[in-house]
Amino acid sequence: MRNLIFFMHTSLDSFVAGPNGEMNWIKVDEEIFDFVATMTDKADAALYGRVTYDMMQSYWPTAGEQPNASKHDKEHAAWYNKVPKIVLSRTLGEKGLDNTTVISDQLADNVNTIKKQDGKNIIIFGSPGASQSLLKEGLIDEFWLFVNPIILGKGMPLFKDITEATQLKFVASKTFACGVIALHYETKRIEQAT
Repeated sequence: MRNLIFFMHTSLDSFVAGPNGEMNWIKVDEEIFDFVATMTDKADAALYGRVTYDMMQSYWPTAGEQPNASKHDKEHAAWYNKVPKIVLSRTLGEKGLDNTTVISDQLADNVNTIKKQDGKNIIIFGSPGASQSLLKEGLIDEFWLFVNPIILGKGMPLFKDITEATQLKFVASKTFACGVIALHYETKRIEQAT
Protein backbone atom coordinates (compact mmCIF):
# COMPACT_ATOMS: atom_id res chain seq x y z
CA MET A 1 0.00 0.00 0.00
CA ARG A 2 1.35 3.41 -1.00
CA ASN A 3 1.41 6.23 1.55
CA LEU A 4 -0.26 9.56 0.87
CA ILE A 5 2.05 12.23 2.33
CA PHE A 6 0.96 15.84 2.90
CA PHE A 7 3.58 18.62 2.63
CA MET A 8 2.58 22.11 3.77
CA HIS A 9 4.20 25.32 4.93
CA THR A 10 2.39 26.90 7.87
CA SER A 11 2.82 29.89 10.13
CA LEU A 12 3.36 29.34 13.84
CA ASP A 13 -0.33 30.16 14.35
CA SER A 14 -1.40 27.56 11.75
CA PHE A 15 -2.18 29.63 8.67
CA VAL A 16 -1.11 28.43 5.23
CA ALA A 17 -1.73 31.72 3.44
CA GLY A 18 -2.53 35.31 4.36
CA PRO A 19 -6.06 36.78 4.15
CA ASN A 20 -5.68 37.42 0.40
CA GLY A 21 -3.78 34.21 -0.35
CA GLU A 22 -0.35 35.74 0.31
CA MET A 23 2.49 33.25 0.62
CA ASN A 24 5.41 35.67 0.48
CA TRP A 25 6.14 34.94 4.16
CA ILE A 26 7.14 31.33 3.41
CA LYS A 27 10.87 30.73 3.83
CA VAL A 28 12.51 28.43 1.30
CA ASP A 29 16.16 27.99 0.47
CA GLU A 30 18.53 25.42 -1.02
CA GLU A 31 18.65 23.46 2.24
CA ILE A 32 14.86 23.02 2.24
CA PHE A 33 14.80 22.29 -1.49
CA ASP A 34 17.47 19.59 -1.06
CA PHE A 35 15.53 18.08 1.83
CA VAL A 36 12.28 17.99 -0.15
CA ALA A 37 14.16 16.36 -3.04
CA THR A 38 14.93 13.42 -0.74
CA MET A 39 11.17 13.05 -0.27
CA THR A 40 10.29 13.31 -3.95
CA ASP A 41 12.88 10.60 -4.63
CA LYS A 42 10.61 8.31 -2.58
CA ALA A 43 7.43 9.33 -4.46
CA ASP A 44 6.20 8.61 -7.95
CA ALA A 45 2.90 10.52 -8.00
CA ALA A 46 1.68 13.99 -7.02
CA LEU A 47 -1.80 14.93 -5.82
CA TYR A 48 -3.21 18.47 -5.96
CA GLY A 49 -6.39 20.43 -5.59
CA ARG A 50 -7.40 22.28 -8.74
CA VAL A 51 -6.09 25.71 -7.68
CA THR A 52 -2.66 24.34 -6.73
CA TYR A 53 -2.57 22.17 -9.86
CA ASP A 54 -3.23 25.24 -12.04
CA MET A 55 -0.44 27.09 -10.25
CA MET A 56 1.97 24.15 -10.66
CA GLN A 57 1.07 23.71 -14.35
CA SER A 58 1.77 27.38 -15.00
CA TYR A 59 5.36 27.01 -13.75
CA TRP A 60 6.87 23.54 -13.50
CA PRO A 61 6.54 22.04 -17.01
CA THR A 62 9.12 24.51 -18.40
CA ALA A 63 10.86 25.73 -15.22
CA GLY A 64 13.91 23.53 -15.72
CA GLU A 65 14.46 24.81 -19.26
CA GLN A 66 14.72 28.48 -18.36
CA PRO A 67 18.16 30.15 -18.77
CA ASN A 68 18.21 31.15 -15.09
CA ALA A 69 16.86 27.81 -13.78
CA SER A 70 18.25 26.85 -10.38
CA LYS A 71 19.35 23.36 -9.40
CA HIS A 72 15.99 22.94 -7.63
CA ASP A 73 14.06 24.18 -10.68
CA LYS A 74 15.80 21.64 -12.92
CA GLU A 75 15.41 18.73 -10.50
CA HIS A 76 11.83 19.40 -9.46
CA ALA A 77 10.70 20.15 -13.02
CA ALA A 78 12.15 16.82 -14.16
CA TRP A 79 10.31 15.03 -11.34
CA TYR A 80 7.06 16.95 -11.95
CA ASN A 81 7.07 16.21 -15.67
CA LYS A 82 7.75 12.52 -15.10
CA VAL A 83 5.24 11.60 -12.38
CA PRO A 84 1.50 11.07 -12.82
CA LYS A 85 -0.58 13.89 -11.41
CA ILE A 86 -3.88 13.36 -9.57
CA VAL A 87 -6.19 16.38 -9.28
CA LEU A 88 -9.22 16.66 -7.01
CA SER A 89 -11.71 18.84 -8.86
CA ARG A 90 -15.39 19.01 -9.72
CA THR A 91 -14.77 21.55 -12.50
CA LEU A 92 -11.66 20.31 -14.33
CA GLY A 93 -11.93 17.77 -17.14
CA GLU A 94 -9.18 15.38 -18.22
CA LYS A 95 -9.40 16.32 -21.89
CA GLY A 96 -6.11 17.81 -23.05
CA LEU A 97 -4.30 16.99 -19.81
CA ASP A 98 -1.10 14.97 -20.03
CA ASN A 99 -0.31 12.26 -17.47
CA THR A 100 -3.10 13.57 -15.22
CA THR A 101 -6.10 11.88 -13.58
CA VAL A 102 -9.00 13.99 -12.32
CA ILE A 103 -11.06 12.74 -9.36
CA SER A 104 -14.40 14.53 -9.17
CA ASP A 105 -16.44 12.16 -6.98
CA GLN A 106 -16.18 9.06 -4.78
CA LEU A 107 -13.05 10.50 -3.23
CA ALA A 108 -12.29 7.68 -0.78
CA ASP A 109 -12.89 4.89 -3.31
CA ASN A 110 -10.83 6.54 -6.05
CA VAL A 111 -7.91 7.55 -3.84
CA ASN A 112 -7.81 4.15 -2.12
CA THR A 113 -7.71 2.46 -5.53
CA ILE A 114 -4.65 4.55 -6.44
CA LYS A 115 -3.02 3.89 -3.05
CA LYS A 116 -3.40 0.12 -3.60
CA GLN A 117 -1.52 0.26 -6.92
CA ASP A 118 2.13 -0.71 -7.01
CA GLY A 119 4.47 2.22 -6.62
CA LYS A 120 6.18 4.62 -4.27
CA ASN A 121 4.58 7.31 -2.12
CA ILE A 122 2.08 9.90 -3.33
CA ILE A 123 2.87 13.49 -2.29
CA ILE A 124 0.38 16.31 -1.77
CA PHE A 125 2.08 19.71 -2.03
CA GLY A 126 -0.05 22.45 -0.51
CA SER A 127 -3.66 22.15 -1.66
CA PRO A 128 -5.24 22.99 1.72
CA GLY A 129 -8.85 22.50 0.58
CA ALA A 130 -8.14 19.16 -1.06
CA SER A 131 -6.07 18.08 1.92
CA GLN A 132 -8.91 18.84 4.32
CA SER A 133 -11.24 16.68 2.21
CA LEU A 134 -8.66 13.87 2.24
CA LEU A 135 -8.16 14.21 6.00
CA LYS A 136 -11.93 13.98 6.64
CA GLU A 137 -11.93 10.70 4.71
CA GLY A 138 -8.95 9.37 6.66
CA LEU A 139 -6.82 9.14 3.52
CA ILE A 140 -3.66 11.02 4.60
CA ASP A 141 -1.02 8.70 6.04
CA GLU A 142 1.75 11.16 6.89
CA PHE A 143 2.22 14.89 7.42
CA TRP A 144 5.31 17.04 6.89
CA LEU A 145 4.47 20.47 8.31
CA PHE A 146 7.06 23.18 7.65
CA VAL A 147 6.50 25.65 10.49
CA ASN A 148 7.74 29.11 9.52
CA PRO A 149 8.92 31.61 12.16
CA ILE A 150 6.04 34.03 11.75
CA ILE A 151 2.68 34.72 13.37
CA LEU A 152 0.21 35.93 10.73
CA GLY A 153 -2.78 36.59 12.98
CA LYS A 154 -5.27 35.86 10.22
CA GLY A 155 -5.52 34.08 6.90
CA MET A 156 -6.34 30.65 5.48
CA PRO A 157 -6.22 28.07 8.30
CA LEU A 158 -4.21 24.88 8.02
CA PHE A 159 -7.18 22.81 9.20
CA LYS A 160 -10.78 23.92 8.84
CA ASP A 161 -14.12 22.25 9.55
CA ILE A 162 -12.50 19.07 10.85
CA THR A 163 -15.13 17.27 12.93
CA GLU A 164 -13.37 14.02 13.73
CA ALA A 165 -10.18 13.64 15.75
CA THR A 166 -7.10 12.19 14.09
CA GLN A 167 -4.39 10.91 16.40
CA LEU A 168 -0.91 11.78 15.17
CA LYS A 169 2.25 9.89 16.02
CA PHE A 170 5.39 12.03 16.08
CA VAL A 171 8.10 10.56 13.84
CA ALA A 172 10.83 13.17 13.45
CA SER A 173 11.70 16.85 13.19
CA LYS A 174 14.26 18.76 11.17
CA THR A 175 15.46 22.29 11.86
CA PHE A 176 16.69 24.43 8.98
CA ALA A 177 19.14 27.34 9.21
CA CYS A 178 16.47 29.77 7.92
CA GLY A 179 14.40 29.15 11.07
CA VAL A 180 11.86 26.73 9.58
CA ILE A 181 11.18 23.54 11.54
CA ALA A 182 9.75 20.53 9.69
CA LEU A 183 7.57 18.23 11.79
CA HIS A 184 6.86 14.70 10.57
CA TYR A 185 3.79 12.82 11.83
CA GLU A 186 2.01 9.62 10.91
CA THR A 187 -1.77 9.42 11.27
CA LYS A 188 -3.81 6.97 13.26
CA ARG A 189 -7.59 7.23 13.36
CA ILE A 190 -9.17 7.15 16.80
CA GLU A 191 -12.76 6.37 17.67
CA GLN A 192 -14.85 9.16 19.18
CA ALA A 193 -16.83 8.41 22.31
CA THR A 194 -20.58 8.48 21.62
